[in-house]
Amino acid sequence: MKKALLHVICLVFLLSALAFAADKPSPTVKADPVKTNIVKAAKMHATGKVIEIYDESIKIERTVKGDVETMEFALDKPAANIGVNDSVKIEYMEKDGKLVTSRVAKVILKKKEIKPVEAKPVPAKK
Repeated sequence: MKKALLHVICLVFLLSALAFAADKPSPTVKADPVKTNIVKAAKMHATGKVIEIYDESIKIERTVKGDVETMEFALDKPAANIGVNDSVKIEYMEKDGKLVTSRVAKVILKKKEIKPVEAKPVPAKK
């Protein structure tokens, strides 16, 4: 009988501890008016050949999975030393439905040096 009474007292104690723990209000987090969640726009890049360039915009042609597509970008500042038919790499992000460049760089393709293959004499069959 004493064991049963001890088990009931322990059970009541555990249940009351859980009830008190559940009644505690969670601490409220005050929003700091200075710190706000700022979502940064993702920077993307494209590489292609310039087909049109103006002070405010640039249009490139690039090949993606065998398909040729044309992309037009708004320039923050005029691109220096870039002309039509130049290969360029453009870093851009989307703002207000427009593709706005953050960086335009000319791509210089490296040519591989082809070494001549020396012909080895073929031994004659006897």
